[in-house]
Amino acid sequence: MHLSLPAALAALLAGIGVYGVLARRNAVLVLIGVELILNAANLLLVTAGSRPGAPLSAGPVLTLFVITIAAAEITVALAIILVMFRRTGHIDLTAVPDLTDDPDEPTDDGRADLPGPNDPPEASEAADARREPAAAGEGVS
Repeated sequence: MHLSLPAALAALLAGIGVYGVLARRNAVLVLIGVELILNAANLLLVTAGSRPGAPLSAGPVLTLFVITIAAAEITVALAIILVMFRRTGHIDLTAVPDLTDDPDEPTDDGRADLPGPNDPPEASEAADARREPAAAGEGVS
């Protein structure tokens, strides 16, 4: 088999992966693009290991190593995506706020002022007291 066919296929896979990383906003699709790039690298490793005169185990051993690292990377990335979805309600990478922010700090939409289901009743009364003057028209200029 000629070595240019696997190299061309690896270039195609890498190109599709780079497009997926750069053009997509969905975190899962970006992750799929990264995996396509890693698979292109795996294909090149196996191809390089199959050339005449190459050590017999170099390509497959490196490929297994890359697959192991990719599995760990997928696990961590999906955990981060799950946390991002739980905190923001979406997985759009362009609209993700800084995830290091304190979730109890007020945001632009004021949702942090609302009491949560685990807050004590005093927190609910304090939140109502902060909203009442604005609702009654007092203090608004």
